[in-house]
Amino acid sequence: MTLAPPRANARPIIETRPLRNPETSNAEVMGKRAWWLVAMNVLLPGSAQVLAGNRRLGRFGLGATLIGWLLVLLTLGLALFWRSALITFATNWFVLTLVQVLLLGYAVLWIVLTIDTLRLLRLVKLPTISRFASPIAALVVLALAAGGAVYGSTVAASSRGAITTIFGNSGPSLPPSDGYYNILLLGADSGDGRDSMRFDSISVASVNATTGAVTLFGIPRELPHAPFPDDSPMHKLYPDGFQGHSSPTCGWNPWMNHIRNAAEVCRKDKGVSLYPKAQAEGSFPGVEATKDAAEGVLGIKIPYYVFLDMKGFAELVDALGGVDIKVTERLPKGGGPGDTNKTPDQWAIGWIEPGQQHMNGDTAQWYARSRYTTSDWDRMKRQRELQEAILRQFTPENVLSRFNDIAAAGTALVQTDLPKDKLPEFFDLMMKAKKQPVNQVELTPENGVGEKDPDYAGIHAMVQNALHPPTPKK
Repeated sequence: MTLAPPRANARPIIETRPLRNPETSNAEVMGKRAWWLVAMNVLLPGSAQVLAGNRRLGRFGLGATLIGWLLVLLTLGLALFWRSALITFATNWFVLTLVQVLLLGYAVLWIVLTIDTLRLLRLVKLPTISRFASPIAALVVLALAAGGAVYGSTVAASSRGAITTIFGNSGPSLPPSDGYYNILLLGADSGDGRDSMRFDSISVASVNATTGAVTLFGIPRELPHAPFPDDSPMHKLYPDGFQGHSSPTCGWNPWMNHIRNAAEVCRKDKGVSLYPKAQAEGSFPGVEATKDAAEGVLGIKIPYYVFLDMKGFAELVDALGGVDIKVTERLPKGGGPGDTNKTPDQWAIGWIEPGQQHMNGDTAQWYARSRYTTSDWDRMKRQRELQEAILRQFTPENVLSRFNDIAAAGTALVQTDLPKDKLPEFFDLMMKAKKQPVNQVELTPENGVGEKDPDYAGIHAMVQNALHPPTPKK
């Protein structure tokens, strides 16, 4: 059997695929093709190569894009339905390293795909407007997308570094005590002109383990004769409450913020014999002794602490973009008069004026520390105001847009023994806490707490009433 020869007037078969084999002489067709390729590279990177270029490169890019979208959808699903698992993954150093590598790799891949797409456009064949507009559009989108991927990789790296630094050592993971997680909050009076590390701000945050409701107990730094629990190493040294010690080289007053001196600074072994596990669990003997004293003062178990350095505090406020505070009285900036004959106008390095203010870190730091024209009680209230103002700034939008700065400030600001495996639970509680007012209880004379001879049994009753209010009778 023989095949009939083709007819003389038959036309040759031509592959008509305008994306892969365009009619280059038609400028209008080339212009439309260019915009289609740019759009495909933007919406589904790799698809332009599959249809018009190197199919192997295109399939690789398309596969990477689809996997990326799948991971994004998986992350959104976890955020909506299993947030604790998402936080667990987000605080794992291996996962964060993998995310960093994948984002950087995807940014490089998108750059390669975009450059190859520009090659496929055949710019010299395009109409004048498309010749300039299409590559500009492609490069602008590339800058936004690749820049976002690179920023995401730096966020992953910052997260890994901050988590490792802050939670590298931690205390034992414990269940809530009587329905609450109690955390000692310490602020040090270091900073410009203040080099000592006495605890200048002492408070306890009691977080309801079910509702997230927060009660802040403010403990005056000069509260005297704090009792220690029976199982505390400090109880053996001070069975009748903390006492002062006179010494020309290393003495202390019987106040809360001098307990660190007695437990750590002024001991030859720096308190290791008192609290041998402290350093391995991310703490210090002076902190542990202060934690024990706070337990004795409030009558509750306090397993964890967070230490805030005032200099790092200022950096955190700046990283958050400042805080909004309503100032009720004129306050001086500065480390004090030195010469008691000087007036505040003579020694102050600046003033915080009354009225609504958006404070930067330096102003917020002085607002928390200023005390020479007011009382310690007033200063405690201002510190609580700042704590609430900072909490309000921790919105998802603010944290995402300023994450690297916040993470850097956090590593300089925070020391803690909070266990890393508690972070998912604490994150959920923090989200619940943001929706509720913070209950504040200050151990001050206006609340019936004596300055020189506090009634600690009465304070215990006050604390229990705040945490477990009696059910009103019907």
